[in-house]
Amino acid sequence: MRQSVLVTWGAALCTASAVVLGAPHAAAAAPDQCSYTSSTLRPTLKHGDTGVAVKQAQCLSNVWGGQPPKLALDGVFDSVMLKKVKWIQGCHGLPSNGVIEGHTWQVLYHPALDCYDPYPA
Repeated sequence: MRQSVLVTWGAALCTASAVVLGAPHAAAAAPDQCSYTSSTLRPTLKHGDTGVAVKQAQCLSNVWGGQPPKLALDGVFDSVMLKKVKWIQGCHGLPSNGVIEGHTWQVLYHPALDCYDPYPA
């Protein structure tokens, strides 16, 4: 019994390590990779918004990494982007409200190295 518990625990640790190591995050999103707007332009964005600032946030989110597929760089803050923004906020200890403003812009430009929050299904 004890041996099977240890084997199960070891398998769980290996799986968790593979997930974390398999989805590395960029140390910082390079502004030259996402140059749709100035890095100083950081308007408040929410679900349903459109425009180049949304496109910048999409690009930064893609450079940041994470579990979900890359967001389309279409400048539309849709439900897929909302889900990813909430996840990124949770990874950084921010309120997961899906609104991109001051602190969320900051983490998009300077993300944490690791996130241990599972991406929501």
